Amino acid sequence: MAQIHSITKLTDERFLNLYHVKATSVHQTPVNYFVASRARDVDDMQKRHEKNIPDGVIIYSLYGENHDKVVLVRQYRYTIAEYVYEFPAGLVEEGEEYHEAAVREMKEETGLDLTPLTVENGFQKPYYTSVGMTDESCATVYGYSSGTVSNALQENSEEIEVVLADRDEVRRILREEKVAIMCAYMLMHFLQDEKPFGFLENL
Repeated sequence: MAQIHSITKLTDERFLNLYHVKATSVHQTPVNYFVASRARDVDDMQKRHEKNIPDGVIIYSLYGENHDKVVLVRQYRYTIAEYVYEFPAGLVEEGEEYHEAAVREMKEETGLDLTPLTVENGFQKPYYTSVGMTDESCATVYGYSSGTVSNALQENSEEIEVVLADRDEVRRILREEKVAIMCAYMLMHFLQDEKPFGFLENL
């Protein structure tokens, strides 16, 4: 097993920072690794790893009387200088339970009201997002949304279009558009489920 010798914080930003990890690999090779993290400092990183506390939440929500549309956002992302389709998502605030965060983030990003579902923990517990570059972990919240789409609560730094996509539109999006991978996998479930969230019964 690799050994980590030191972790140094390189930036001091509010939401995301860069850390330098010095280590030795299992093959006794020196390693210099750089990690993007939501942690405030090195101690916070270690605490988050021990308990796998979710940094953020991803919201898979269905909309409409027949629950036949999925709530998506088409968002401009500076990382790729392009628009990408995603689920509504956001950071969990300190002291906030992640289902509460999902309700808040859904309202802020889309104007819709989210009613979360109670599901088996294996479907919703925090999982890591992209461990090649970040230690971020996110929980997934499933639910039904209602109300009227609005961008009134979006932040000025955000460029978000809310999309209520039926199955035909989801097929088009998967074929033709740029899509975040976690969203893409769930949209594949959406296309195959004979009843809303049918896959949640199969763990």
